[in-house]
Amino acid sequence: MAPKKAKKKVEGGSNVFSMFEQTQIQEFKEAFTIMDQNRDGFIDKADLRDTFAALGRLNVKNEELEDMVKEAPGPINFTVFLTMFGEKLKGTDPEETILNAFKIFDPEGKGHIKADYIKEMLMTQADRFSQEEINQMFAAFPPDVSGNLDYKNLCYVITHGEEKD
Repeated sequence: MAPKKAKKKVEGGSNVFSMFEQTQIQEFKEAFTIMDQNRDGFIDKADLRDTFAALGRLNVKNEELEDMVKEAPGPINFTVFLTMFGEKLKGTDPEETILNAFKIFDPEGKGHIKADYIKEMLMTQADRFSQEEINQMFAAFPPDVSGNLDYKNLCYVITHGEEKD
């Protein structure tokens, strides 16, 4: 049986560290360390450019990097990094809620939806997506070779920030 302490949230009022479980904080620290390419304790434009290059994206525009850095209230140390993720994740619905929304479009429970169908639904129903939002979604979560969107993985990434192994 795993120790209960590993799953417990760190205690402490409005402290950013109280927003996450200890294991999540460790994962964020690993991500921060990977992104802090020059190991100075801060993430800056050069670190972001190097991180993108390591991921195979070589032509990142300076303006894009500047916009990313400007999202922070100041230099991005680990505490600021964690706070930024906390703010981004705070408004996210629980994974089960998001999964249930997708399951409406998957009555057979296959775990995937035709990309064309979900695109049509997102662009014509309720809070309609723009073409740009659809493009962003499919750039981040491309359909498979059969044209299916793996919504279970999409929900996991939305709520956990990383793909399942």
